[in-house]
Amino acid sequence: MKKRLFYLAVLGLSASASGMTLADTQVVMLGTGTPVPDGERAGAGVAVIHDGEAYVFDVGAGVVERATQAAERFDIEPLSPINIDHLFLTHLHSDHVLDYPELLATYWWRRSNQLQVFGPPGTQAMSEGIYTMLADDTETRLKDKSPVTNPEAAHAAVTEISGPGTVYEAGEIRIDAFPVSHGDWDEAYGYKVTTPDKTIVISGDTSIDDEVQRQAEGADILIHEVISRRGWEELPEQWQDYHQYAHTLSNELAGLANAARPDLLVLYHVLHYGAPIESALEEVQQQYDGEVVLADDLDVFR
Repeated sequence: MKKRLFYLAVLGLSASASGMTLADTQVVMLGTGTPVPDGERAGAGVAVIHDGEAYVFDVGAGVVERATQAAERFDIEPLSPINIDHLFLTHLHSDHVLDYPELLATYWWRRSNQLQVFGPPGTQAMSEGIYTMLADDTETRLKDKSPVTNPEAAHAAVTEISGPGTVYEAGEIRIDAFPVSHGDWDEAYGYKVTTPDKTIVISGDTSIDDEVQRQAEGADILIHEVISRRGWEELPEQWQDYHQYAHTLSNELAGLANAARPDLLVLYHVLHYGAPIESALEEVQQQYDGEVVLADDLDVFR
């Protein structure tokens, strides 16, 4: 199937030169990896760009560097770290949050706005830990001769999500959180982003879940984690049990996609173990005839 991708880097175009209007919605994959170290894939991170603003979902290790690369290579200025004002966390596993200190601290003294962070319970406590870690940096920059644009930008404005529903709405964008089933997390969330031209659903980490299917019905883009069944079948039984409890097998995702029928299914956070990563894509395609792609870091979807 044709990969419905818009490669600004390959085409040598800036966002403005490509014919996109300011309000057009696009998706930038800032990190497509897992907890398994991979030099080609940052930790989990997805950016939705709409009307000149970046909305980032998860911020695993390497995501801030990927955002900087997207800003520089593709002329997506909202992804310059000091311009990212909105961060949404699906859950607090390390591979989804390790670059939170990086995002908060990067050039914070040149930030105009506080970073707004939305996440499950525990997000505030995690943020306080970051403030403690960076206390000397913050104190020194505030008291020496460094010109600081907005002193409050050293800390985030945190909203802890207390249940499903709309967590952010401004202008023509609405972002809804919905619960997903991810192992023993009491509260893990997926997100649905609605703009005038796109509906985008991001699963976060989840086992197969009817709520994801319901949210994704008729979506323009569904971004979903997946396990290669081929790789999973070679695991010891206890690891099979855990991963199926916490994540979604390729055949299960194919069934969900057949029911929800998104215009485009994007695979990320692919657990493939000893099998090639492409096996997850091939397995989904064997049972699902819709458009599906295996995402790489810095892929851009429109």
